[in-house]
Amino acid sequence: MPLLPDMIGITVRDMGRALTFYRLLDLVIASDPMQNSFAETITPNGYRISWNTVEVMKEMDPDWKEPTGHRMALAFKCDSPAEVDATYNTIVAAGYEGHKAPWDAVWGQRYAVVVDPDGNLVDLFAALT
Repeated sequence: MPLLPDMIGITVRDMGRALTFYRLLDLVIASDPMQNSFAETITPNGYRISWNTVEVMKEMDPDWKEPTGHRMALAFKCDSPAEVDATYNTIVAAGYEGHKAPWDAVWGQRYAVVVDPDGNLVDLFAALT
């Protein structure tokens, strides 16, 4: 059996703020007031996303150092170019940072980039046709 990508884990400083952001991207994330150091969801296409606090990361690996820079981005496929614009505007209106306002990319997609509360870039895209 081939190895299959199954989950991406995101390390967060503030679980509540991070989950509020990702819920704006239509992710359904259960709330558990007793567990504020880990959260997980399964996307409609079966991919898992988890969130772990910095403290949990340091418990698992005492040598863990908080990274800097952008090496990966999450990308969310929208149903239409209008949904890219609406989602971008909703996120920015909620007080989160827009990194690059929506534009028509040369590769045939409507594209935008926002920033999650921990500085991760999150792409929004939809086919132009």
